[in-house]
Amino acid sequence: MPSRAATQANKRAALVTGGAVRVGRAIALALADLGMDVAIGYHGSAFEARRTVRAIEARGVRAIALPVDLRHPAAAQRVVKTAATQLGRLDVLVNSAAVFRRVPFPTVTAETYDEFLDVNLRGAFFCSQAAARVMARRGGHIVNLGDAAIARPMPGFIAYAISKAGLEAMTKHLASALRPKNIAVNAVAPGPVLRPKGYPLDRWKKLTRNRTVTLEDVTAAVTFLATCPKSITGQTLSVDG
Repeated sequence: MPSRAATQANKRAALVTGGAVRVGRAIALALADLGMDVAIGYHGSAFEARRTVRAIEARGVRAIALPVDLRHPAAAQRVVKTAATQLGRLDVLVNSAAVFRRVPFPTVTAETYDEFLDVNLRGAFFCSQAAARVMARRGGHIVNLGDAAIARPMPGFIAYAISKAGLEAMTKHLASALRPKNIAVNAVAPGPVLRPKGYPLDRWKKLTRNRTVTLEDVTAAVTFLATCPKSITGQTLSVDG
């Protein structure tokens, strides 16, 4: 039987941005179920973050919650370094945090446009940059949460869709850049899973008609890409029914 020290040395650690609520929370719990220590990054969900930490710890692993405003590159990089320091290592980064809401094309302002790109794309970029430095010695996995909607025109969500399309492109380019460092970079593109707050129920039923996408479907895809052989890289796995 391996010693406690050896077991701890082999334990993996993950950071899930946006890990306090909704899909991010489900991902954090799924990684904990694999035996990983988990850090969650959160912005305005302090109460939910504490609740998620307790749920992760109940699975017998370590958990920490770290506040972060991903609109600021320095903060994005800092949350990765802090997670690695407090958990002792970092093997998996899941870029799950995102701004998502309906903003029709005629009403998109420069400030709104920047918010979508700053959080959904730029934040993920600088988290990945910091993670690559931390993972340089032993390798690792970066998993980006895209959206299957980028392949379907959605005028009411155009700024959001642009940010997620950029994330898919970033996945391919980072995979190439980080392959020599033994870091796999992939993405999961879920279809509609959880109805966003304030999203009209009738419109949601129409959107999800004839589709069955569950949280378990999404977490299964993420956990696969968080543990897969490093030769699987630069891929976007659609989970859209």
